[in-house]
Amino acid sequence: MVIGMGALGCPVADLLARAGVGRLTLVDRDLVEMTNLQRQSLYCEDDARSGRPKAEGARRRLAAVNSSITVEAVTADLEPRSAEAVVLDGATGRPDVLIDGTDNYGTRFLVNDLSVKHAIPLVYGGAISTRGVSMTVRSHETPCLRCVFDQPARGAG
Repeated sequence: MVIGMGALGCPVADLLARAGVGRLTLVDRDLVEMTNLQRQSLYCEDDARSGRPKAEGARRRLAAVNSSITVEAVTADLEPRSAEAVVLDGATGRPDVLIDGTDNYGTRFLVNDLSVKHAIPLVYGGAISTRGVSMTVRSHETPCLRCVFDQPARGAG
C-alpha cells in the first residue's frame, strides 16, 4: 500500500508496478492539478483538466504500464477516525507493507502508529530540497518514527 501519490509516491508506485509487484493499493485524497505535472510523473494534462483523483489517475497509468498486476485506488483522507478502516479495508485486504509517500508529519505518525499496532512493516521516506531520508519500521524489531522523532516537528507540514 502506497500512501500519498505525490512526488515521492509516484515514482515508488511506478517502480513497484514495473517490477511486477502483484497487488498495489494507492491511497491519496487529492485531485491532480496542473502544478503537479512537473514532479509527479504518473499524471497527464487530462488528469488535471478533469480534476481526477490522484489515486485513480495513478491506477490508470500503472494498469497501462503492467497489465499483469492488480492496482486499486482509494481516494480517502487518512485521519485518525478513518485510517484503520482505509488501511485494513476488506476490499483491498491487509497490506504486506505500508509505504509512506505523504507530505505531512501528522499523517506520517498516523501511518507509523498503524504499522506498529498491526505489525505491518513500514517504509518511510521524505525529501526536502536536495536531501532525502528513509527508514524501515518493523514492529517490535526496529525503532519506529515516534522512537526516533518523539513528536512531529513544529510547523512541519
